Amino acid sequence: MDLSILIVNYNTCKLTLDCLQSVFASNTGYTFEVIVVDNHSIDSSIDRISEEFPQVTLIANQDNTGFAKANNQGMAIAKGRYTLLLNSDTIVQGDTLQTMISFMDENPTVGASGCKVILPDGSLDKACKRGFPTPSASFYYAFGFSKFFPDRPKFNQYQLGHLDPDEEYPVDCLVGAFMMVRRDTIAQVGGLDETFFMYGEDIDWCYRMKQAGWGIHYYPRTFIIHYKGGSARRRPTRIIYEFHRAMAVFHRKHYRKQYHWMTNGTIYIGIGLKFTLALLKNKLRTRQPEQLPKPAADHQVEVNS
Repeated sequence: MDLSILIVNYNTCKLTLDCLQSVFASNTGYTFEVIVVDNHSIDSSIDRISEEFPQVTLIANQDNTGFAKANNQGMAIAKGRYTLLLNSDTIVQGDTLQTMISFMDENPTVGASGCKVILPDGSLDKACKRGFPTPSASFYYAFGFSKFFPDRPKFNQYQLGHLDPDEEYPVDCLVGAFMMVRRDTIAQVGGLDETFFMYGEDIDWCYRMKQAGWGIHYYPRTFIIHYKGGSARRRPTRIIYEFHRAMAVFHRKHYRKQYHWMTNGTIYIGIGLKFTLALLKNKLRTRQPEQLPKPAADHQVEVNS
C-alpha cells in the first residue's frame, strides 16, 4: 500500500462525502486506502459514509476524542508507506495524490510535505506554510508587523508572507488539513500529541520531525481547496478556548526552558489577554446561517455528492 488517507469526521456529513468523492476520483497509479474516524457525530455521517463509500474503513467513536487522538487511531491501522492527514472540509484535485507521493518518493530525507491550500475565494490558506511560533515570530504576527512590512523576513517569521506561494521550499511546519508524512518518520517521532485537542498538534508534530532531522517541505505543484468553516457565524467557546490553550501548551512544551520566567509570564499573560478579547469579539458577532461559498472560478472543482 502506498498511501493511507486519514479523515476525521465530526458532524460534517456533506463535506466529508464531497471530500471522499474527490479522493476516489483521483488520477493516480499509486494504491491508497481511506480511513475515516468519526468522533461521535449526531448527523447521518455513519450511515451515509458506509452506504456511499463501502470501501472506506470507518472507525466510529463513542465520544469526541479530538483531532489528534482520532488521527492516531487511524495511524494505528494504516498500511501505507505514507500517511496523509486530510481535513473533511477539503477537496483534492485529480493529480494531488500522484504529485505528492511522487515528490516524497524522489526526496527520501523529507519527512512531511504539503501542497498549496486554497480557500473558497481563491486566496491562499496561509497556514499551509509556516515558521514555528517562537516568541518573536508570534509577537510580530500578533501586532501586525507582517502586514506593515510584507517583504521583510524578520517580521514574517510565522506565516512566511515574504515567500512566493507558487515556489517550493523547506518550511518549519505545514497544516493538518493536508500533511503527507513518511511511515519511517512516524515510526521515529511517534504520532500526534493528544494533549492538543484540535489545534497545535500539526505544529508540534512538525517540530518533533525537524528535531529528529527530517525535512518539512512546501510543494505547490498541486493544490486542494479548504472550506475552513465557510461563514462568519459565531464560533463555539470551546473552539476559541482550545485554540488559545494550544498556544500555551506548545510554548510550555518546546520554549519555556529556553526563556527567562519573566518572558514566559509575559507570553502566558498575552495568550490570556488574546483569549479574553476573542471571547468578547465572538459575543458581538451576529448569528448567521452557515453557508459555504463556492470555489473561485480559477480553482473550480466539480463534485458529485
